[in-house]
Amino acid sequence: MPVALADSNLPPAELAYTQLPDPTQEAKAKALMDTLRCLVCQGQSIADSDADMAGDMRALVRQRIAAGESPGEVRKWLVQRYGDYVTYDPPLSWVTAPLWLTPLVLLAVGILIARRNFRRRKS
Repeated sequence: MPVALADSNLPPAELAYTQLPDPTQEAKAKALMDTLRCLVCQGQSIADSDADMAGDMRALVRQRIAAGESPGEVRKWLVQRYGDYVTYDPPLSWVTAPLWLTPLVLLAVGILIARRNFRRRKS
């Protein structure tokens, strides 16, 4: 049985690997692409990923920026389409609260453990 591949045999989207002719628009698109997570790779931004889906997302970002949308509008559209996980900085909500609060809780636990160990050594 052949292994299923994540990449397709279709050619990449038109603007997946092509920069916009306007340097200002391309700079806006690139800055936005650096803040968006590849949903296939998960550890890379869509600017750095070679996955087909990341290429499609780069093309969408460039098309919308070229059409005159602001990076904020494009970001909002992508979040509506793919969810908060598409960004590296999800907004604070009940769903994302554990992502924001867990590091603080772990830091507090570490400080408590360290204080107890130092008090025992002094005694």
